[in-house]
Amino acid sequence: MPCSWFRRRQTLAPPASRTIVESKAWRSGPLRISRVVGDLTRDRADAIVNAANTALSGGGGVDGAIHAAAGPELAIACSAFPEVVEGIRCPVGSARVTLGFDLTCRWVIHTVGPVWRDPESDRESLISAFRSSIRLADALGSRSLAMPAISCGVYGCPHREAALAAAKAIELESYNLIRLRNLRFVLVSESVALQWDDVFMSQSWDLLDLL
Repeated sequence: MPCSWFRRRQTLAPPASRTIVESKAWRSGPLRISRVVGDLTRDRADAIVNAANTALSGGGGVDGAIHAAAGPELAIACSAFPEVVEGIRCPVGSARVTLGFDLTCRWVIHTVGPVWRDPESDRESLISAFRSSIRLADALGSRSLAMPAISCGVYGCPHREAALAAAKAIELESYNLIRLRNLRFVLVSESVALQWDDVFMSQSWDLLDLL
């Protein structure tokens, strides 16, 4: 039975004061893919993805920023998920969902990427984290989803590897989607975004004209 917080009527925060402008966009089947440089917590997508830890306990980076912007109810909602084993509420490669609370989005999808140590095995786990997030957003009825660079930063994944994993997940899921139509990657800097561009430009996707 759903937790009581999930049935609660969501109160949305005021609209973000800064508009995030898309720099590049592509299409794979019915899915429009874009990348921007900006603040994920201000994105207006139906759902955003949190690069969480397995305990869903909040942390630094994207995780900490999302918890801070969503307010204390997010931590309460995360703690309501049962542990699948001691200390783990969301295994690596899987995803869970909560409301967005004080964020502008309706849902926060929490996924856990691998700590980057062994590229061979970690690559599959990272693809799974992207795929799980995309599938869950579609199942929720989201039309738009905003994602960070999962496993980059303190988890040590190179941005090129994360972009390749994201591209593979899109290849495997884009033609299976029922409701999701817009997937946006929100990145921390233009230099990072250029690395993602290099990977996305090498895919067999249609490049869209934003002019």
